[in-house]
Amino acid sequence: MRIAFASDDENETTRAIVAALTEDGHEIVRPDGSPDWPDLGRFVGRAVVDRRADYGVVMCWTGTGTAMAANKVPGVRAAVAWDPWIATGARLWNDANVLAMSLKRLAPDVAVEVLRAFLDTPEPDLGEAANIAAIE
Repeated sequence: MRIAFASDDENETTRAIVAALTEDGHEIVRPDGSPDWPDLGRFVGRAVVDRRADYGVVMCWTGTGTAMAANKVPGVRAAVAWDPWIATGARLWNDANVLAMSLKRLAPDVAVEVLRAFLDTPEPDLGEAANIAAIE
């Protein structure tokens, strides 16, 4: 899978995410330009919508800013997740296509669990199709 990834800072948690993506055989699509979180969120959102990436992962201090920026791109459904259950639910019940996480509040191992839960849930719950369509 191709995963668009951007973060406005680097630490053990972001390095763990990049390592997990690489170890799991994903191609990582990264921005070249601005380090500012609004631009990074938009970059990841556009990469997903333009099909340069299958899914996106954004990280900032809380995860909310990059999620908000990504969600400004029509067709993006970015969800902030802090544990695997939330990440799985975001895919199942909301068809989230961008995962947003805090790089300050998640331990590296937890962030990797959240990432894998998100990516390992490939299809949304068909019973949620009408609700998902309603947020488009």
